This record gives sequence, structure tokens and C-alpha cells, in this order.
Amino acid sequence: MKKTTIAILSLLLVSVTTTFGQGTVAFNNRLASTIFSPVTMPDGTTRLDGTGFSAELWVNLGGSLTAVPGSITPFRTGAAAGAFVAIDPLTVAGVAPGAAASFVVRAWANGGGAFATYDAARTGGQLYGESLSFTSLPLGGGSPPAAEPNIVGNPLAANNLQPFSLVPEPSTIALGLIGAFALLLRRRK
Repeated sequence: MKKTTIAILSLLLVSVTTTFGQGTVAFNNRLASTIFSPVTMPDGTTRLDGTGFSAELWVNLGGSLTAVPGSITPFRTGAAAGAFVAIDPLTVAGVAPGAAASFVVRAWANGGGAFATYDAARTGGQLYGESLSFTSLPLGGGSPPAAEPNIVGNPLAANNLQPFSLVPEPSTIALGLIGAFALLLRRRK
């Protein structure tokens, strides 16, 4: 009986902790046509365009990056290329409403859906990239609700998302280095 009571109290404590540890954010990198942090191809100028690319929000919880569930989103097209489709509100488990958090945005070429995750794209030889770590404003949510969800990706906020580019797959870089080395050896002969 005593063990059962302790087990039930432990379970209740865990469920209360997880219930209150969920702030919300607006996951978005575009506030207006001239105010946003675009994500580009390796050339640094061509913006990611359309559903062939995905972005995902990762939160730093205790020193390790964890993907925020439900945050995978495609990129917009046309004049809004380089911006991913906003998710508002997005729940961030493990970060209490009113608290700030450290985030990273990861983006990748998804191969038309063949590479559904960032890790699959990396191991599958697709283009991928990661933003610098940035700190959010206080997260929204809770009961009563905290302020409106913070826009994660707001380029106007201090320590927030900066533009970044995808990088070519490592094998492309390796082939380029091997080719350059071969040309150097040939020139010496």
C-alpha cells in the first residue's frame, strides 16, 4: 500500500512538472518583406524556395539540443523565399512560460519528402545547415497566459536568429579537395 501511494505521488509530480513546463513561441523568421532572416543556399544569396526544403526548431535543454515536436515546416515561395512557413503558437516542452530559452534552427533539402528529418538529410548527402545559437524573449503560454508568444526568429530582438546558409554535403567538399590536390600534383610534374 505504501509503495503504491509513493508511486502514484511520483507519477503526479512528473505529470504536474511536464504540464507547467511548456511555454509557447511563434516560430517564424519573417516579420515583413524587408524584416527577416533568410536562409540561403551555399552561395549565400539564393534563398530556399518551396516545399523541397524544411526547417525545424531545436531547443537547448540542459546542454543538449532537442528537436521541438511539431516544428518541422516547409519554406515559402516567390518573394517570401528564404522564410519558412510560420507555426504559431508552437509549444516548447521543458521551458516554462515567461522563461527565455536558447534555440537553434536547422534547415535541409528534404528530397521531396525522402529526407523527413535533419539527421536523415545529413546522412543521406543532402544540403543542410544550422543557425548560430540564439536566445529567445520570454516564452508565452501558461495559466493565466503569459504575454503573446515570442517570435523565435525575430531579427529585431537582441540575440535572435541571424541569416544562415546550407552547406554542401561533405562528399562534395572532399571531391573538390581531392581534385585540387590532383591538379597541384600534376602541375609539379
